Amino acid sequence: MNQTQLKLSIISRTLDPVTTVPQRSPMMNHTHGNFGTSVLPTTTFKDDWSNIDVLFVPGGAGTRGDMTEEIAFVKEMAPNVDYLLSVCTGGTILARAGVLDGRNATSNKRAWPFVKSSGPNVNWIPEARWVDSGDGIWTSSGVSAGIDLTFAWVASLYGEEVADYIAINLEVERWRNATYDPFAKIWELV
Repeated sequence: MNQTQLKLSIISRTLDPVTTVPQRSPMMNHTHGNFGTSVLPTTTFKDDWSNIDVLFVPGGAGTRGDMTEEIAFVKEMAPNVDYLLSVCTGGTILARAGVLDGRNATSNKRAWPFVKSSGPNVNWIPEARWVDSGDGIWTSSGVSAGIDLTFAWVASLYGEEVADYIAINLEVERWRNATYDPFAKIWELV
């Protein structure tokens, strides 16, 4: 199996720890617990990103807060990257940056009203585990769907054998059908 060299950078406004504890917002269902972790960024938006190939935008409850700097960063970077991927409500950051205008996309089904309001010019697909817009922009539904998006993306670049190899080593069962999304029915979107 061939190996590919990757460099992972965790980019944020500052180098201060970023918490995953949900911020309270009027648009959130307040049944969340107050647990999470902190992530240590390795670099900031202000650094030189002229050689970035892939920008992976995470989601979560924090996307409902002030994302001005994150949105500006995505808007600036989108034309310069080969691939722009989002997981969960990370797609709302892409939408607010205007990157998804006129494109098919999906996002977290539980947050669908927020999702739709974040990008009125986006063709939001409710029954999709992930969406490949065909031009290097990929969006996924919830967190676990992001795993399936990643396998599909890896398969598109390196082949199914490589994606399967990774899945087997992680002991993950792949969902291969991007349109199979039972959560759209559960959240009464279809």
